[in-house]
Amino acid sequence: MLSVLVEFSMFPTSADGRDGASVSKSVSKIIDAIDKSGVPYQLTPMGTVIEAKSMKEALSVIELAYEQVSDLERVYSSLKFDIRKNTENRLKTKIASVEKVLNREINH
Repeated sequence: MLSVLVEFSMFPTSADGRDGASVSKSVSKIIDAIDKSGVPYQLTPMGTVIEAKSMKEALSVIELAYEQVSDLERVYSSLKFDIRKNTENRLKTKIASVEKVLNREINH
């Protein structure tokens, strides 16, 4: 068993992918594709966190995300990985662990 958490952001930097200063149209395409993939994820104001069962699955979701904006001239992406064996469901359990220490729910 393996849990691969990936926090990433991906958005166009070229003028053809922007609506003024907003990149929400491009980001929405990416989120829709992730949602349809069935991989657990959490959207945040600064990026998205996915949880995959293998590095191969994680990278395929990143590739899927890129495919949604690949027609644009320039795309920026930043990725962070947290890979851990013998665990799962860390999108929830990592937060629950902090809540247990604080003895209260946090805003998430």
